[in-house]
Amino acid sequence: MTTKVWAHRGASAYAPENTLEAFELAIKQKADGIELDVQLTKDGKMAVIHDETIDRTCDGVGFVTNFTMKELKNFHCNRTHPEYPSAVIPELKEVLDLLKPTGLTVNIELKTGVFRYKGLEEKAMRLVESMGFKDRIIYSSFHHPSIIKIKKLNPNALTGMLYSDGWINVLGYAKLIGADALHPSFHLMRSEKLILEARKRNLPLHVWTVNEKPIMESLVREKIGAIITNYPDIARRIIDRKETGT
Repeated sequence: MTTKVWAHRGASAYAPENTLEAFELAIKQKADGIELDVQLTKDGKMAVIHDETIDRTCDGVGFVTNFTMKELKNFHCNRTHPEYPSAVIPELKEVLDLLKPTGLTVNIELKTGVFRYKGLEEKAMRLVESMGFKDRIIYSSFHHPSIIKIKKLNPNALTGMLYSDGWINVLGYAKLIGADALHPSFHLMRSEKLILEARKRNLPLHVWTVNEKPIMESLVREKIGAIITNYPDIARRIIDRKETGT
């Protein structure tokens, strides 16, 4: 199995995270997939942004849930990359429109851990199905009731269990909640037992956030399912070199 490259919030090392600019760059850098985050706005729109507030990435202050989508579009979201003055928070539909022709996998992280965002799972799934994306989507969350809810809505939907720190019987727990993949922090990849057991149970490992070359190389040697990285170009080169033997 060849390890896949998933661009973490797009090619976020080079462009403002979770913006169309970052996703466009990830496509150019030949990522196999995109990882993004979804929150609900005041008017029930699905905004693609990681934090519950806009403070860190945009030129404004406040919770996403306290703004309408139209209001959010008035903020510039280039604080991490000032060279992109036009970057704004996109709606999930805008991102899916961009990615539809590419064939890339899309990992939608449901940000339901702080605010429960009632109905977010249904909204995301309805949009995905209406756009013909359902075979290219994996839903993930640190708030595992969202994974259970996705499975209740559609048992065939793919889900990934996000977690960090050390867990007891994480594979058994993943089975209990219906997760189709594990999404662990790269720090947990020191466990050879986890890698072997996950492979034995046919449970893919999609590892975040992998930005250092030696760790990428190690995970590629282990044939991990996917590397989630801010540097899709670097991960792509490492994987291509391994495949060609150069």
